[in-house]
Amino acid sequence: MNWELRVHKRLPQGRGHFELDLDIQAAAPRLALFGPSGSGKSQTLKMIAGVQRPDRGRIAVAGELLFDAEASLSLAPQQRGLGCVFQDHALFPHLSLRQNIAFSRVRGWRNPARRFHDPLVEQWIARFGLQAVADQCPLEVSGGQRQRAALARALVSSPRALLLDEPFAALDQALRRSLRAELAELQAQLKIPLLLITHDEDDVKALADQVVTLDQGRVASITELE
Repeated sequence: MNWELRVHKRLPQGRGHFELDLDIQAAAPRLALFGPSGSGKSQTLKMIAGVQRPDRGRIAVAGELLFDAEASLSLAPQQRGLGCVFQDHALFPHLSLRQNIAFSRVRGWRNPARRFHDPLVEQWIARFGLQAVADQCPLEVSGGQRQRAALARALVSSPRALLLDEPFAALDQALRRSLRAELAELQAQLKIPLLLITHDEDDVKALADQVVTLDQGRVASITELE
């Protein structure tokens, strides 16, 4: 079982509240959470990543238990072994792409040095074709290069699974198609479980084996894709 997501969370929303209540168990290596904005997709990803804590429930990814309210177990985000890629890339603007990719490879509180060299970091820089811009900062490169750097940073530490939150939403259609194809090929090679948060049907078709549609914090449907 790659995904066991049983979570309940009550969140403030305006003068009322939003209640997320999910029970998802899926073996699919590529799972998509699909639905409109406000359906609970990103909140679910935050709870899987450990950024937000469910009120109750249980979360296991690729056979590893990450959260269990009854057992009082809640691993810290850095203990979960998950690679995360967000819509806004979440790259540090004052660090070069190389430093951003190397960030998880350095222990302690210091940023990677400007001349930091790690063969694994260099491998991922080459894998995503970033050699020519590796020493530039995120705002100095294109959106596609920033997204590739974010993917490289997520994968450099050999994560247990890859979590993607609307990863292509800020890109134009041609670049979306190119990156979808790259990521689909990469996932097939690495055989790493992938969870995709999206409201784009083309993302689902390219990157999912199973789709869970959410509506107002509940599972509306579960669909297997061929």
